[in-house]
Amino acid sequence: MTARKNQYRPGLSETLFRWLYSLLLALIVPFAFLNLIIRGQRRNKEYNHRRFERFGFVRPPAAPGGYLFHCVSVGEVVAASVLIKQLMKEEPETPVTITTTTPTGSARVRSIFKDSVHHFYLPYDLHMAMAGMLRRVKPKMVLITEVELWPNLIHSCWRRDIPVVVINARMTDRSARRYKKLKILFEPMLHKLSHVCAQGMRDFKNYQFLGIKQEKLTLTNNIKFDQAMAAPDAGASFYRLEKNARRVLIGGSTHEGEESALLDAYQSLKPGFPDLLLILVPRHPERFARVADLLEQTGLHYLRTASPGAQVSSETDVLLVDEMGKLNTAYTFGTIAFVGGSLADKGGHNALEPAAQKLPVLMGPNVYNNPLICQYLQECGALSIVEDATQLAACCKTLLDSPDAARVAGEAGFAVISANRGATGKTLEVIRSSL
Repeated sequence: MTARKNQYRPGLSETLFRWLYSLLLALIVPFAFLNLIIRGQRRNKEYNHRRFERFGFVRPPAAPGGYLFHCVSVGEVVAASVLIKQLMKEEPETPVTITTTTPTGSARVRSIFKDSVHHFYLPYDLHMAMAGMLRRVKPKMVLITEVELWPNLIHSCWRRDIPVVVINARMTDRSARRYKKLKILFEPMLHKLSHVCAQGMRDFKNYQFLGIKQEKLTLTNNIKFDQAMAAPDAGASFYRLEKNARRVLIGGSTHEGEESALLDAYQSLKPGFPDLLLILVPRHPERFARVADLLEQTGLHYLRTASPGAQVSSETDVLLVDEMGKLNTAYTFGTIAFVGGSLADKGGHNALEPAAQKLPVLMGPNVYNNPLICQYLQECGALSIVEDATQLAACCKTLLDSPDAARVAGEAGFAVISANRGATGKTLEVIRSSL
């Protein structure tokens, strides 16, 4: 038994509870697998591809002894990308494996890294599935991005003396209270983690509240500040739309109901700003067709980027980005950005991406995924919170009427990002010390 294992010994209550958890999961998994097949038939065929990876039947990487990053979906893949690229630069011979849970996350792995990383779907949190996956991959470290804490994954790593580090760790007040009630399940996981890199003071304090040892907890701040500044240059045009040729309102990572609000706001603004273009970038590809149907009903002249030879013209009212991986590029051509998942109750997506392009940012009231980021941006005047389409239109009108005010707001957001960089370096220090 290694020194790390000697630091903690599972009690009988933990062992019994973990077996009950595994039994419950084993009963649920067949229904989850059936749901996966149904979703693949109805919504996204990618759900049916590589389905047996969910049971641990994964291809091994080119060599053992690499890093395994788990990033549940798009946001986590993008956030971790700057750290992964730095590790690949410093250790070019060390293989990197990235697991995701969703097809959109999988697609983003491929769009960012191409074939330079090993990738598969994370298995269900069954002991045999996780053990089988680890046996094939043989990583020297597992890094979990933000919130995906699975008991059997962490226990299987602990038994094999594989350090587990949670990077850019997020822990909401609500989640902390819930985990505290499940102390018998959650507390052993904390003992088995090598380190937690908290993305903000709220998250740091909530991990403290849950009882993690002080030496295992570091406030690194949010790695998304570094990632936002690392966005590549987009070039001179976007589907023949040139920079500063038109005023552009961008709806990024939108959910159900948010496109309607943006369209209502756009139609009220259009008479006063005839050159205004609306760019819609839905969060999930399975909604592309639904948003196109919505646009068809408005009578507006719209264009889908996936259409052959798509080119923005002076007649184009709305550009629907129905391709993955285009949002950051779209932001570079924007005038104002609305960040989705915030009018819809999804917690709000990444406001730093448009702020990095010096855009004034608008969001709905639901910003609990990244409260500290939104607080910083709101305090400096870079972010405005709106409750509905009417307030959205009013805010846009103010910014369009006053380009100087919009410029000041955009530069304030950029300054916040510049002042809060450095999480990547701090996280790398933790990784090195944990190996």
